[in-house]
Amino acid sequence: MLIQSIRRFLAVILLILIATPLQAAGGPAAGPPRIIFILTDDHRYDYMGFTGKVPWLETPAMDRLVREGACFNNAYVTTSLCSPSRASILTGLYSHQHTVVDNYAPNPGNLVYFPEYLQKAGYATAFFGKWHMGDDTDEPQPGFDHWESFKGQGKYFGVNLNINGDHVQYGEDVYTTDLLTGHALDWMKARDPDQPYFVYLSHKAVHAAFKPAPRHEGRYAGKTIELPPTYEQTKNGKWRDLKWPQWVKDQRISWHGVDYMYHGNQDMQELVTDYCETLLAVDDSVAAILDYLDEAGLAENTIVVYMGDNGFSWGEHGLIDKRHFYEESAKVPFLVRWPGHLEGGQTINSLVSNVDVAPTFLAAAGVEKPEQMVGESIIPLLEGTATGWRDTIYYEYYWEYDFPMTPTVFGIRQGRYKYIRYHGIWDRNELYDLETDPNEMVNLIEDPDRQELVLRLGNELYDWLEATGGMRIPLKRTMKYRWGDYRHKEQY
Repeated sequence: MLIQSIRRFLAVILLILIATPLQAAGGPAAGPPRIIFILTDDHRYDYMGFTGKVPWLETPAMDRLVREGACFNNAYVTTSLCSPSRASILTGLYSHQHTVVDNYAPNPGNLVYFPEYLQKAGYATAFFGKWHMGDDTDEPQPGFDHWESFKGQGKYFGVNLNINGDHVQYGEDVYTTDLLTGHALDWMKARDPDQPYFVYLSHKAVHAAFKPAPRHEGRYAGKTIELPPTYEQTKNGKWRDLKWPQWVKDQRISWHGVDYMYHGNQDMQELVTDYCETLLAVDDSVAAILDYLDEAGLAENTIVVYMGDNGFSWGEHGLIDKRHFYEESAKVPFLVRWPGHLEGGQTINSLVSNVDVAPTFLAAAGVEKPEQMVGESIIPLLEGTATGWRDTIYYEYYWEYDFPMTPTVFGIRQGRYKYIRYHGIWDRNELYDLETDPNEMVNLIEDPDRQELVLRLGNELYDWLEATGGMRIPLKRTMKYRWGDYRHKEQY
């Protein structure tokens, strides 16, 4: 009997000794997970190496995220524009709810950002990079214990960082993507291993005007992409027979059109290579984060999410940039890695949205979703336990004073169909079957056999707006100094 008792005692001790290294290494028994959220600017969903969209583009770290985690093929933003999208990420609300409807609309003062809930749950929190949400400020924001940011779009070289209220000017030889990554890593390395943390690494890249890191400059010189089929359809008057909205046809020769891009004459192919070269430092940033987690033994209990704040068009429908509800503008990369909890190599086709980010991180931390948030946690999708997941996502974009070429847009994607409705202009709406027409070339809005579908989707769009308080357009002040002459205080 004594010998059996001793054996049982030794067995318990052995189990404790075996389990202890796992906890120290951040294994499943280590408590709430660390969360790292990497957000990029204007990164479209298919411009990564593993998608094969651009055969010469190499993104080994992003490829690794998918190989060791999951890629969501149908991740959308509710508004394809920097500030509204970022506000939706932080609040779990639609644009018409948080009212940060463009890059200048201020925070109304009643918004709660999800990191504030993480703080209350015992998380250390830090923000690094581009805030650009609501107004032109770099001041520390609620929800973050540590803060590093810059005003507006910032600069690729020689950025001025507000670090916890003190401004630090960096030299013109300092590349911002690398700087932010290094500071985020330094902060993580200094954490108490017993306290979970949340890192929001928000890159300026790959926003125009694109500037790659010196080590990547010229990497893709002379490379070209295959022009999308809708590029040629809008060229030299070929659009006359297309049932596309007139505003789309007219925008080809504009700031966001392929024939007068940013009111310049740069070749689009050169812009694409600049964009892809600028993306390479972002991939290096992802690699540095993953390598650190592995080397420190922290990977098992750390969620890494990579996402774009909106997509970007490269010639589709004769357009560049974003704002519209075409796929390349509204869809974003959404990659998740969580070793020990998520089987690698997953491709998930369910419809997810940027309003799902906040509920997901709160659920991972064991925090109940606040009542006001409209999104849902994607963790059941990752675990393969989701039932009754949505088949519908919604979209909205509000006309901007500075970029009047794009009208107010409301849209719905439901299953294989996408319905787009324009507000404030006399123009044609749109309906596309994404299963048979992934390039959105054939507008079915006037198809006699689909009029019941058009009516139903239109009513569902209005039902959504009505149910979520979106039937009143949130206006903002548009008083500005005379365009191009800031010496005079004349307003118009």
